[in-house]
Amino acid sequence: MQTPSGTAAETQTSGRSGSPLARWLTGPRFARLPSRDAALPPPLLSFEFFPPKNQAMEDALWAAIRRLEPLAPRFVSVTYGAGGSTRERTHATVTRIRAETSLTPAAHLTCVAATRAEVDGVARAYWEAGIRHIVALRGDPPAGIDPSGYTPHPGGYAYAADLVAGLRRIGDFDISVAAYPEMHPQAASAAADLDNLKRKIDAGATRAITQYFFDTDTSLRFLDRCHAAGITVPIVPGILPVTNFQQVVKFSAMCGASVPGWMAELFQGLEDDLETRRMVAAAVAAEQCRLLQANGIDEFHFYTLNRADLAYAIAHILGVRPARKAEAAAPPPVAKCASA
Repeated sequence: MQTPSGTAAETQTSGRSGSPLARWLTGPRFARLPSRDAALPPPLLSFEFFPPKNQAMEDALWAAIRRLEPLAPRFVSVTYGAGGSTRERTHATVTRIRAETSLTPAAHLTCVAATRAEVDGVARAYWEAGIRHIVALRGDPPAGIDPSGYTPHPGGYAYAADLVAGLRRIGDFDISVAAYPEMHPQAASAAADLDNLKRKIDAGATRAITQYFFDTDTSLRFLDRCHAAGITVPIVPGILPVTNFQQVVKFSAMCGASVPGWMAELFQGLEDDLETRRMVAAAVAAEQCRLLQANGIDEFHFYTLNRADLAYAIAHILGVRPARKAEAAAPPPVAKCASA
């Protein structure tokens, strides 16, 4: 049916730059993201969990671990609370993963609230338990991120680079460190922050895992800067599927990650609609990963918040499929521990 000139239907489009047909004829063309070449191997994945505080949280954690285990991730890491507040729970979770699953666990370890001897003792305990991968971090004091600055513990490792060097003296650990595409909030400058990352790599770190980010261009520019600085180890993008947008905005303000306006618009009006938020979260993170994948990135680290559903769905979109039992990950190679 034709619409007479001057009707409401015509008025609705008057605020736009021409009719849809005119925009189609004169506007830019956008090609779709390239499909993953089926001949190429799927990307490598890793997943991060946090230690549970009670039985209900422990049940949820282990449900997530079992759900993600068939994807055969490169490793799974377990966080370490501010000020070392979850040391025992982190150790218990990591050692249980090692004993009861086919996964390779990585334990977070920080410099705060402990002497070098105490940190070394924790590292040796991990080594004796068969844990060969450490995520070495400076860490935050018990009160959390302090905008006024950071004070090393007396007699402790001052910074992550010092911790990496200390771990290298203890054993042949696989050591991951943190990287910040948008700069650590306490860094003097972006250049100083990159210098600090280089010191951690030079001390013996084998990879860097980035703080989460939402602007893909920011991450790619950061990789360019790392390359220019002579950093050649893998820089693995940290991916955070967002389900609680307001919580992410609040946390991002403390850790220096920017949240783009388009993201706020996507989550607007979904405060009481968890299911739709999850679908939006999966779409946003999957597009982010596919853009990175199209630019040659072949490894991703997911901050799961102890939930498996979104990470599993995004992994599927990226081409990762459950491994058959015969393809289960082999145990880590035997390495020698340095003497005390």
